[in-house]
Amino acid sequence: MPSSPTFGRKLPFQRTTLWHDRGYSRQAPCSPRSLPRVLFGCILILLIAVALLLHRQLSYNTPPVVGCGAVEDTLRSLILLPSPKRVMQVGADSTKLKDELLSGSTDHDSVDGNLLVEGPRPKVLGFVGIQTGFGSAERRRALRQTWLPSTQDGIVRLQEETGLAFRFIIGYTDDPKKMLELEQEIEIYHDFVRIDNKEEYKRLPFKTLAFFKAAYLLFDADFYVKADDDIYLRPDRLSMLLKKERSTPRTYLGCMKKGNVISNPALKWYEPLGYLLGSEYFFHAYGPIYALSRTVVADLVTFRNDSFRMFSNEDVTIGSWMLALNVQHEDDRSLCDPECHPNSVAVWDIPACSGLCHSEQRLLQLHQQDMCSKSPTVFDQ
Repeated sequence: MPSSPTFGRKLPFQRTTLWHDRGYSRQAPCSPRSLPRVLFGCILILLIAVALLLHRQLSYNTPPVVGCGAVEDTLRSLILLPSPKRVMQVGADSTKLKDELLSGSTDHDSVDGNLLVEGPRPKVLGFVGIQTGFGSAERRRALRQTWLPSTQDGIVRLQEETGLAFRFIIGYTDDPKKMLELEQEIEIYHDFVRIDNKEEYKRLPFKTLAFFKAAYLLFDADFYVKADDDIYLRPDRLSMLLKKERSTPRTYLGCMKKGNVISNPALKWYEPLGYLLGSEYFFHAYGPIYALSRTVVADLVTFRNDSFRMFSNEDVTIGSWMLALNVQHEDDRSLCDPECHPNSVAVWDIPACSGLCHSEQRLLQLHQQDMCSKSPTVFDQ
């Protein structure tokens, strides 16, 4: 008689008996005797995961991701009629978002942080963001005594005359005393745009990206101008420069330079990522002032924050993005003139300083020169 394939073997429903027959005691998976081993295994896995995370952070030094955050234009909140506040977000990799922003539509949700904006975007020739910090109150005072109006009416008139809107751009600090001093200055002048970015020198590239994203949401401008608070600027001549006819709408306008990559950590302008750049920098604009056209900034707005390569130096960082965006580099030396001349647009002490040396005093000295200060768009203070 042929043997059955199950002959002499326990069937599945009989295997518990087989364990007892062999002298073993089978435990339930969650019995009290097995819990210590399970807990030990979980703790071990958790420790390994934490160690791997720390190793990645130390090995790659991953930079923080900039967020645009809440944006406040302290002057617009006064000159605009009350309107419902709209929550906006920027940063989505979306052509539709860019098209909607270009058309002035602001009711759109995306990815990278909330922007609080009141009313429609004002149409201007250029929006000039004067980058400043918590240690620059004296510079701001000197600017308001020279080429920048010190009153709200003066700033509005300057915008009407030149087509240029001017605001100081500032983030935040953990120092409550400095924050209180800023609030007091805002109450007097109302000439700031506040962005959600911590003010630190090493975070300048992040602040610059946050500035362009915020500026695009606040103003519908043909050009967005980044300017430092230690240069003497001629608003009327800047307006003429931005109005110039160009063969392409994709423009990167500045005083262009090249130079050796600084690979020595002991030197100023040291670039830790210099090995990615080689021995010489690519063509890019000096940092004290440069301008990007609307379509270029529109691209920056729609890119995700974590898709940007951040170098140590802000001007190099912007220059690398411009290479990737296939823009027209426009080199104009009137943006880096060491003295006031008939065609000067921005005056600063190139190459001795990245701005005016002893800027508070130099701003006042330059303003005493008729060549600098005599202009229909420089108002009496």
